[in-house]
Amino acid sequence: MFQQLVPIIAPVVICAALGYAWARTGWPFEREFVTRIIMTVGAPCLILNGIANLAFEPADFATILAAAVTMLGICALIGGVALRLLGQPLRSFLPPVIFGNTGNLGLPLCLFAFGDEGLGLAVAVYLVYSVSQFVFGPLVQGREPAWRTLATTPMIYAALGGVVLLATGTPLPKALANTVNLLAGVAIPLMLLALGHSLASFRITRPGKSIAIATMRLALGFAVGVGVAELWGLEGTMRGVIIIESSMPLAVFNFLLAARYDRHPEDIAGAILISTLISFATMPLLILFALGDIGF
Repeated sequence: MFQQLVPIIAPVVICAALGYAWARTGWPFEREFVTRIIMTVGAPCLILNGIANLAFEPADFATILAAAVTMLGICALIGGVALRLLGQPLRSFLPPVIFGNTGNLGLPLCLFAFGDEGLGLAVAVYLVYSVSQFVFGPLVQGREPAWRTLATTPMIYAALGGVVLLATGTPLPKALANTVNLLAGVAIPLMLLALGHSLASFRITRPGKSIAIATMRLALGFAVGVGVAELWGLEGTMRGVIIIESSMPLAVFNFLLAARYDRHPEDIAGAILISTLISFATMPLLILFALGDIGF
């Protein structure tokens, strides 16, 4: 069991630790530049490459997309009710309860746990969550039109191109395929380095609220992931990917939106840090459960 987990978890932890150590040394790290490279080059190529090379039929790809949408909807409904009962502002805390780190952390975990097949399916989940956050975040936390953000988001066009290629069975030209594959390779390492670097700058100012948000995100995400996998009758890799992606800690992008619109960014930063540390501690159990090696 230990030998099975190390190749999956070690690369993720080591890369994030490198990003954290880099921040602690004080060496230059242009986070905005790295984030822009990820969002405009690495992630779009990763999405296009993952969808275009997906071994599943288009119907299976549609199923994983629908399952991801179902997860978002259920998390939004339950999270909204819970926050309302607790008397907490929805505009501040509903997005972090809904949106987990399906990119920086979820993608590499699915890749190392299930190989290229898992990565391709995880890309579909990441796409749903990313697009939804670009729409939902500004609508809930700000006052800017979401369509403007969507129209200038390269991931949207990469996803549309990948879906067309998948549906028609058309391969990318060899030269373009090699280029996309090469650029896609920078996305996951940069995501993990950026995650580790971000964690070094976050602080816990109000532990009680941050712990509550972090716990809600992790517990709700895992429960909904398992429930949706059962609801859609998912098995094997599809089931594992859905459970892993749904169980991820708060996405760092939640802090960026909270800071931009002044929606309790300190509490969100603390929740990101706490939920990520809890995730690293519980990651072996999550992976074993997703692989089907342990159960309830």
